[in-house]
Amino acid sequence: MPIIKSQKKSLRQDLKRKKRNVAKKNKVKDLLKEVKKLVSSKKQEEAKKLLPQLYKALDKAVKTNVLKKNTASRKKSRITKLLNLKPKSQ
Repeated sequence: MPIIKSQKKSLRQDLKRKKRNVAKKNKVKDLLKEVKKLVSSKKQEEAKKLLPQLYKALDKAVKTNVLKKNTASRKKSRITKLLNLKPKSQ
């Protein structure tokens, strides 16, 4: 545990930031799971309605350096590609 006053403050700041970062990361993960679940259950329209929320969460995570830019870009690309696939008619 820190002894010096500035170290104590730094630890408090780190814990607050960690909490905030984890929350942002979890929001992105939850939205991704939700969209994938909707797509797998053939609810394309509902999944497309969640897309702007997912994009917003990814962009905010990039802005605050929780995720890297290319990671967010890749996730956006893959989820959009998944949504645009035509469901196979049987």
